[in-house]
Amino acid sequence: MQNRRRFITNVAGLAAASYLPGAFAQSAPAGESTFARIKRTKVLRIGGVRGQAPYYNKDLASGEWVGFMVDFAKSLAASLNVKLEVLETTWGNSVLDLQTRKIDVFFGLNPTPARMETVGFSQPLFNNAFTIVSKKGFTPKTWEELNKPEVKIGVDIGSSHDAMITRVCPKATIVRLEKADDATLALQTGRVDVQVLVWLLALNVLKKNPSLGTMIVPMPLEATSTNVGVPKEDDKAWLEYINKWIVQERAAGKIKATVLDNLQKLSGVRPEDVPPQIPL
Repeated sequence: MQNRRRFITNVAGLAAASYLPGAFAQSAPAGESTFARIKRTKVLRIGGVRGQAPYYNKDLASGEWVGFMVDFAKSLAASLNVKLEVLETTWGNSVLDLQTRKIDVFFGLNPTPARMETVGFSQPLFNNAFTIVSKKGFTPKTWEELNKPEVKIGVDIGSSHDAMITRVCPKATIVRLEKADDATLALQTGRVDVQVLVWLLALNVLKKNPSLGTMIVPMPLEATSTNVGVPKEDDKAWLEYINKWIVQERAAGKIKATVLDNLQKLSGVRPEDVPPQIPL
């Protein structure tokens, strides 16, 4: 009798479990690829960085995410006919989130050699040119004019700004600060002569504080690519899909349009404010 009761209990438990979300049928197969998981769950998970307009921003009242990286993600999700889920992260944590499969994709990563060891990268979404915000009265036209010990250059330490200026202007006095905002403050207070920023951030900074200085695009043009990061895996289907999507978006003129539209909506930067030397 006791064995019969145990048998009935076990069968009932198994039957009930088959109806529980995530119990058996919902569990992820071992070794499931990112692309297979997205198609199975019908959800695309991306990372979002709060307070980084026009790239990303989260409305504290509504919880809505906006920015051109979010718009890119919405377009990618629509092409897959899946729901978009934005999980909050930071620029620094985004690589770890991809490694641990917390997110399926992160828009806006630069493929440094170190990062390429741990995550995969798409072809460039667009090229992000380096510029300077220069103090009033100082108008260098080339990077070589900045490459002097008496020129003080502010950058956020460990950033692409830092890496580029260290390579291009090794003779300059480079003042490395914790954040880009700290470098902006150093320029405002006269501690440095210029701040290095990619053009998107430079226009954003000057729109908020026009008296800070002047944006200059030194020659020859120096740029970094803005790419899409994905989990590193043997199955390349997800990466191949993203690359095809980028080609289609670029051919339709949507990459440039999405960036410029968000610049104007979120930062007040008009298309005509973008210097003609800037590639996009």
